[in-house]
Amino acid sequence: MKDQINKLKGILLAAAVMLATVFSASAQTKPIPAIKNVVLVHGAFADGSGWKALYAILTKKGYNVTVVQNPLSSLEDDVKATQVALDKQDGPAILVGHSWGGVVITEAGDHPKVAALVYVAAFQPDKGESALTWVQTAPPAPENGILQPDDKGILYYDKAKYHAGFCADISKEEADFMYASQGTFYAKGFVTNVTKAPWKDKPTYGIVATEDKSINPEIERKMYKRSNTKVTELKGSHVIFMSQPEGVAKVIIAAATAGK
Repeated sequence: MKDQINKLKGILLAAAVMLATVFSASAQTKPIPAIKNVVLVHGAFADGSGWKALYAILTKKGYNVTVVQNPLSSLEDDVKATQVALDKQDGPAILVGHSWGGVVITEAGDHPKVAALVYVAAFQPDKGESALTWVQTAPPAPENGILQPDDKGILYYDKAKYHAGFCADISKEEADFMYASQGTFYAKGFVTNVTKAPWKDKPTYGIVATEDKSINPEIERKMYKRSNTKVTELKGSHVIFMSQPEGVAKVIIAAATAGK
């Protein structure tokens, strides 16, 4: 009888050890939760309202989306606005930038809450580079309507070229509203060099808009090629996030779920 009791104790002890091992292994291999926070940073000649279709898609899928309203007065001011939005997130976030917004997320992307970066037809400068550094590497398209700065240092887009040069694949009504609601973009931001390049250390995704007339698609390809960027090409204009919001959403979701 005593031998049977000892044998039973041994079996129970072995079972307890096995369960403890299983639970320990399970805790160590628990999948990383999908990132639910997305911060969107608009570019020049636009404002945050352009993100509406993308916002609707992402929020319906359960994402917490924050749209930054860049003052566009300087790189420093836009970075500050983005950092304020990041500070308010309740966990890690995907930081998304369009066009000039790519410069902003490059400078702001070392924020501890930024888990990954997504460049949407956007500039992706390295340390010591500006948006102008890259604009000068290829001739502008004939449709491009960016004008010289005025006497206040403000950059404007030729209204007559705005639809064809900036957003050809959205309706004229949408283009007219976009032109009317754009922020005031000061040229000094365009020539300010970034001091950081977090795309070297953080997961980075880039979208090339193949019909872009505001940033030459070859410039986008060259920037993304030199970095560790996972590239997606979508047929569309500079505002690919408006004309192809589902495609852009897929890239953001891929960035948010990469660790799962």
